[in-house]
Amino acid sequence: MSRIVQWSVTVALAGFLFGFDTAVISGADKPIQTLWGLSDLQHGLLIMSMALWGTVIGAISGNWPTDRLGRRATLLLIGALYLVSAVGSALATDPYWFSFFRLIGGIGVGVSSVAAPTYIAEIAPSERRGLLVGLYQFNVVFGILMAFVSNYAIGVLVDAQAWRWMLGVEAVPALLYTLMVFRVPKSPRWLILKRGDVQGAAAVLRQLDPRADVDAQIAEIRAAEDSEQQAHAPFFSARYRLPILLAFLIAFFNQLSGINFIIYYAPRVLEEAQLGSSVALLSTVGIGVINLLFTMLGMALIDRLGRRTLLYIGSVGYIVSLVLISRAFFVNDLGGLDVPLLLCLFIAAHAISQGAIIWVFISEIFPNHVRARGQSFGSSVHWICAATITLLMPTVLGHFSGGPVFAFFAVMMVLQVLFVVFLMPETKGVSLEALQRRLTRTTAASHGDSARPVGAARS
Repeated sequence: MSRIVQWSVTVALAGFLFGFDTAVISGADKPIQTLWGLSDLQHGLLIMSMALWGTVIGAISGNWPTDRLGRRATLLLIGALYLVSAVGSALATDPYWFSFFRLIGGIGVGVSSVAAPTYIAEIAPSERRGLLVGLYQFNVVFGILMAFVSNYAIGVLVDAQAWRWMLGVEAVPALLYTLMVFRVPKSPRWLILKRGDVQGAAAVLRQLDPRADVDAQIAEIRAAEDSEQQAHAPFFSARYRLPILLAFLIAFFNQLSGINFIIYYAPRVLEEAQLGSSVALLSTVGIGVINLLFTMLGMALIDRLGRRTLLYIGSVGYIVSLVLISRAFFVNDLGGLDVPLLLCLFIAAHAISQGAIIWVFISEIFPNHVRARGQSFGSSVHWICAATITLLMPTVLGHFSGGPVFAFFAVMMVLQVLFVVFLMPETKGVSLEALQRRLTRTTAASHGDSARPVGAARS
């Protein structure tokens, strides 16, 4: 295994903890609400969405440790946050302590969605960047699957207080991940841009590829940084308008597909589709398997077909599955396998498109100088939308059937198609520095190719 792959896999394990932490709460959803006698609003705020509000905090602030402390130090911090959250949530004695420790874990998720894709993008060669950054998303969905499998196994084997074991078992992979990150070097681009350590960066670049022209790589990185320094542009300025808009829209549509609604509330949705509670919980394992398989397919295709093509494919799958699920609830065509199978189609559409693309795309479109800030911005939009949806869903499901809920998400996916057609550029196979020249706006090039937002931008 090459060092690029080895280090990318290690860092991407932060995604496993992200996925596990995100999905594990689904098995504790109803038991905790019953145990502590919470209203729908209290349950949505204190139990189901608290980790996501922590994720928002982590995503908004994640650029600070990623830039100041470094990518590697931040990845170590993430492991500690997951470990504390897992143990604390399992031992919580009331909903308030539980929500506090879920908040801690959520902060870890938010920071990891900034630091891990940023690190991998900065060490990956352009022709393999989609696949290597995609390892993070692969681990996210693998973590989701393992959470569903773990919840089902513990639910069968443990009678009393099973939810505590469901949450506490995350401490084991959190500890292993933290120990493994100690073997990962610092990002060469961070060493040059934030520490001015050219020799240290050169040593890492030689480890990544002994045959590479390291001097030429360093010269390109420094030239791109000089361009940014001369611009003296704040993050929210015309210079970065296009990457900011792209990051906002890709993250917005990711969550307005309804993906976190499905992941968090899958057992509840399937029970409302007139499946028994045990069958509903087992069906979530099938959803996790589909998620994993199609994420692998998306990773295999992302550097071949490109980001835009995959998003076209996924959008069709989203719209078909969401419209048919909505129809099933509206006409009360429930109780069979139609809804579970359509949910699997939805998950497949997400995994091969938005799931495989989002962290790759956001990590590519911002210049080196503001990459962590841009990753933080895109991640923040993603998690604010996710937290809002998760907070409101218990109340929404208390007033509406699945029909209007799934219809709303279907309309959002029609809008996503328009985004892909008219705005989204293709980024496959292009170096980070070349993308910087293309997507940032300068006075000289503001009417030329470098500022052009259309999806037909050269690749």
